[in-house]
Amino acid sequence: MTTMLNPQLNKHGELQHLLTIEGLPKAHVNHILDTASSFVGVSDRDVKKVPLMRGKSVFNLFFENSTRTRTTFEIASKRLSADVINLNIQASSASKGESLLDTIDNLSAMHADMFVVRHAQSGAPYLIAKHLSDTRQHHVHVVNAGDGRHAHPTQGLLDMYTIRHYKKDFTNLTVAIVGDILHSRVARSDIHALTTLGVPEVRAIGPHTLLPGGLEQMGVRVFTDMNEGLKGVDVIIMLRLQNERMNGALLPSAQEYFKSYGLTPERLALAKPDAIVMHPGPMNRGVEIDSAVADGPQAVILPQVTFGIAVRMAVMSILAGNQG
Repeated sequence: MTTMLNPQLNKHGELQHLLTIEGLPKAHVNHILDTASSFVGVSDRDVKKVPLMRGKSVFNLFFENSTRTRTTFEIASKRLSADVINLNIQASSASKGESLLDTIDNLSAMHADMFVVRHAQSGAPYLIAKHLSDTRQHHVHVVNAGDGRHAHPTQGLLDMYTIRHYKKDFTNLTVAIVGDILHSRVARSDIHALTTLGVPEVRAIGPHTLLPGGLEQMGVRVFTDMNEGLKGVDVIIMLRLQNERMNGALLPSAQEYFKSYGLTPERLALAKPDAIVMHPGPMNRGVEIDSAVADGPQAVILPQVTFGIAVRMAVMSILAGNQG
């Protein structure tokens, strides 16, 4: 794939930016997962042993609120010995009308090496990556930490790492993604990652109003009946109801939603006995997931967060080692 077709890769075919899992070659996905394995268990006390980004500056640009993603990127950066600058966008020049690209130019002049970007507009990280390329700032890398409804590649990768950790092999799994798929950038990244890694059956389960068109073309089996969709699955990825992204009433009520699509112990019993339950968080207990399931033995929701630090360390260290 040429750089022109895939703006994530440099002229050597190496990862220059992480913008999306869509179109990312399988070898790159596996390289990130393999690299993450070496970082699992690394703690803040081990920072001096992981100097891969010593002297590098990572700017966290979160134009949307986030606690978990921003914190895990910050921890990951520090464990790689990078200097981390968290920009308070609400108090920055961006709130005074400065354009996104003017902000990037000003921060680049402060010798930024990497931008971790979360933005409400789909495509914002692409715009930044293109601008850096156009202005020949090839040493600066962009990591998409979530853009609009479009993509959340590091969440998709940490979900794949979690599945690989518990299930070892992707090629004989049935994976169900349940809930608000219409508004979920995580669901899109997960679907692209699962199909890239050779999962034979990916299912989407949810009400008609929360299922986007085109899922079948992505290789996904669509179910509107939760009980039917969960039969015999190996992995269940629950999604949060994203009320803040919904225009108008797409659902009757949270109680009605739970009645039809909440993951209860009874519904979990329809899946394989060793099925794992995942959730990108934050969880709405009693809306999409029952506490008995969230806190139960099949839930791997907290390990997902732990693996997320290792995966983000892997992404940043790989990017930092690849010059434009």
